[in-house]
Amino acid sequence: MNAAQLLNGIALGSLLMVLSSGLAMIYGLRGVTNFAHGALYMSGAYLAYTLSDRLSFWAALVLVPVILAVIGVVLEMVFFRPLQHRSHIELGLITFGLALIAERLVVLIWGEKTLSVDPPPGLTGTTSVLGVDYPTYRLGIIVVALALAAILVMWLRYTRTGLYVRAASQDIETAGIMGIDVNRVSLIVVSFGAALAGLAGTLAAPYVSLDPNMGNSFLIIVLIVVVIGGIGSIGGAMVAGMGLGIIQTVSTVWSPSVAVVVPYVALVVVLLWRPQGLAGKRVS
Repeated sequence: MNAAQLLNGIALGSLLMVLSSGLAMIYGLRGVTNFAHGALYMSGAYLAYTLSDRLSFWAALVLVPVILAVIGVVLEMVFFRPLQHRSHIELGLITFGLALIAERLVVLIWGEKTLSVDPPPGLTGTTSVLGVDYPTYRLGIIVVALALAAILVMWLRYTRTGLYVRAASQDIETAGIMGIDVNRVSLIVVSFGAALAGLAGTLAAPYVSLDPNMGNSFLIIVLIVVVIGGIGSIGGAMVAGMGLGIIQTVSTVWSPSVAVVVPYVALVVVLLWRPQGLAGKRVS
């Protein structure tokens, strides 16, 4: 394994960290397996394509998460909150249906052809790292993702809202009895989780090709990451995302046919060894 392969794994792991953190937050609080999370990621990438063309990539990096946060508010107010007493399977099927609708809307608006986004000025070309010339934009993804991970951990651990999120994720009914506005906390978590999906899509836009199926392929990996990390654990999702990104990238270089099954093998091994995941079910 050379330095470029390692950096590719870290770049992929960085995207998985951002995307899986949002999904882990939503599941930890609402208990909903949000199958629309991949569609939010895909929508973020396509919105970034349009905004980058009409404004700039930097504007898209700010605006897309805001737009997706608004969509997260709609998800919470229209679906998650009114249906919170329905079974998890029913809510999961609803989010799956929403994902199919989002995919069809993307096809109607942008078409089925593959699209691409150019890296923004300042992050084009390559930079010498560890003795190799590596794409500067991918280094930017790594820096943004690691900075976001640090900010997210500090927010959860050292702010009042973060404390409320952790408490509600442990036991939402007890948190409500203790005076925490669990509806407000849930609104924050779902909108923030959707914003993270939008941010991941924006970061991925210059990194991968855009197509209407990109959300589905990434969602499967992200679900595996969340389960391996410990359902509801943001820290576990971050560690699992980075680890799986590196392992899958390296295994692709060694044997592409083996790399396809690496996430599933990792899932089986971890669940047999530690059924609750690496960190167990908690938000931390």
